[in-house]
Amino acid sequence: MRPLMLALAGLLGMSSIPAVAQEDSVDERWMAEFESSLTYQQGTITLGDGLATLHVPETFRFLGPDDAARVLVEGWGNPPGEPPLGMLVPAAVSPLSDEGWGVVITYEEDGYIEDDDAAELDYAELLRNMQEATREENPARIEAGYPPIELVGWAAPPHYDSTTHKLYWAKELKFGDYADHTLNYNIRVLGRKGVLVLNAVSAMRQLEAVEADMQSVLGFVEFNEGHRYADYIPGVDKVAAYGIAGLIVGKVAAKVGLLKLLLGFAIAAKKFVVAGVVGLAAVLAKAFGKKEREPDTV
Repeated sequence: MRPLMLALAGLLGMSSIPAVAQEDSVDERWMAEFESSLTYQQGTITLGDGLATLHVPETFRFLGPDDAARVLVEGWGNPPGEPPLGMLVPAAVSPLSDEGWGVVITYEEDGYIEDDDAAELDYAELLRNMQEATREENPARIEAGYPPIELVGWAAPPHYDSTTHKLYWAKELKFGDYADHTLNYNIRVLGRKGVLVLNAVSAMRQLEAVEADMQSVLGFVEFNEGHRYADYIPGVDKVAAYGIAGLIVGKVAAKVGLLKLLLGFAIAAKKFVVAGVVGLAAVLAKAFGKKEREPDTV
């Protein structure tokens, strides 16, 4: 029986165990029927209109845009929005279970992201700025009816590979009075005209497993020819208004919305999206963003 149900039964002085057991049975039946309606895929998967390719191993399953949207909305209770490119879920765990989690994949065509700032970034200082900005945004979150958020720290510090043009980092977050902390694991793959965004949200207790799996994901996602970072044409292609630091602090989050990025639903119940987990762009754009410019003339 669920702890919440037990608490309600005790408060109301009701003998409701059979009813709760029946409800749990209905939930389990619904979950089984829902999951059986999903079309899982493995092997070579093409994202978008030839944009990128996933080589999905047996340890993962891929859901296309429609099924991914169904999991997010019907399974996890997020509000409807534009479907993602897809979603990766561990093969051994149902995305609807308490231990379930997934990697939501989107694409943001903001331009070619120059990475010359990556080697010079002070990630400790960046974290302190993000923590301060998160605290400053909490009054607005509370007024809007959302719990305050604490950015506890890096669960995995940012790492950028200048050869593959892939970036990853992870944050430990605390939502309101929830005892369980939340893990937000991020991967960004830089391309010619934008960035592939891969976000996973789970409980912090799953860090070891999620980190191992996300390192696997890092290796099997690639842009296709014509969309790769090396395919950038100077003077023709647009250059993004932010760099590596902007990706980490949340420049993209502010531009495209939180549903796509899943930066903070309550993972224990997967029931809602929390607005502005670490939006930060308004606070830090001047410090870490780059001045937007048009493509250079030929």
